[in-house]
Amino acid sequence: MNKTDLTHIKHLFSTPKKIIIVAHKNPDGDAIGSSLGLFHYLKKINHEVQVIMPNDYPEFLKWIPGNDTILKYEESVEACDSYINNADIIFTLDFNAFHRTGNMEEALTNSSAIKIMIDHHQSPDTYSNFTYSDVNMSSTCEMVYNYINMLGHENYIDTNVATCLYVGIMTDTGSFRFPSTTGKTHQIIASLIEKGANNSQIHNNIYDTNSYDRLQLLGCALNNLRVIPESRTAYITLSQEELNRYNFKKGFTEGFVNYGLSLQGIVLAAIFIEDKHEGIIKISLRSKGNFSVNLMSREHFNGGGHTNAAGGRSTLTLTETVENFISILPNYKHALKNE
Repeated sequence: MNKTDLTHIKHLFSTPKKIIIVAHKNPDGDAIGSSLGLFHYLKKINHEVQVIMPNDYPEFLKWIPGNDTILKYEESVEACDSYINNADIIFTLDFNAFHRTGNMEEALTNSSAIKIMIDHHQSPDTYSNFTYSDVNMSSTCEMVYNYINMLGHENYIDTNVATCLYVGIMTDTGSFRFPSTTGKTHQIIASLIEKGANNSQIHNNIYDTNSYDRLQLLGCALNNLRVIPESRTAYITLSQEELNRYNFKKGFTEGFVNYGLSLQGIVLAAIFIEDKHEGIIKISLRSKGNFSVNLMSREHFNGGGHTNAAGGRSTLTLTETVENFISILPNYKHALKNE
């Protein structure tokens, strides 16, 4: 984002505005953290702000300051449409194409509000009036921190803002272990702790909230883990029947795919999760080094994301999806072998 854009945005913010903050469907820690962090900041500078999520999200994110103010589009379509239609400004966070918002796509596309994108995913669309896009950033929360600083408002980062932004950076960096974690990321984390983020408590709230059912489902997932040594690949499957058996709730499978990637010698890991309600197989892909699961997902699974973390979907059956996945691996044999 250049100085001219920042000047325009400062002018926009000089008088109170009706602002909507939107993140992607099935929001994760970075989506919720960045949205609520920006929410608290914008409220402090006297704007009328409403956060809208396309749908529900995991219980382990519902303690975050401001969670009780969030509207879910799938549960309150009429109210959410009214907010969107009357908005002066819409922030779109942690996504860069309207189709990532599910049923909200039409309302956002038709809105005449000024759009501001803050996102770190590859290949952004051109819908926004002002775009802050950087694929090298660890998270959208790190970008929101930078954004507030670029506007000269670091002093408005209080305990609530710091807590929200810490959540997103921590979760999107895999607790600071992914390659996108930089020295600057750690400097920002230090600043957030100094401004009131309780790092130990945040970690406990996110990661130490397992239920018996979730651990049983994890056991099932690990039992389904398969390895393809010649392709340096591991994958996990979970059927709808298995999800139902262990009383699946949103967020239960968060992080499961990383168990495959943790195996020695594995470069590519995938998890295939059947969703009978949506009629799809949800796919999460992870990789090490320079092997791009973003490109793989875009080419074969109607998805995308980052170089080392991406998602997609398939309308085939669970068995057919896995067979298709295995069939394309020889196309990547050289890249996987040399990584």
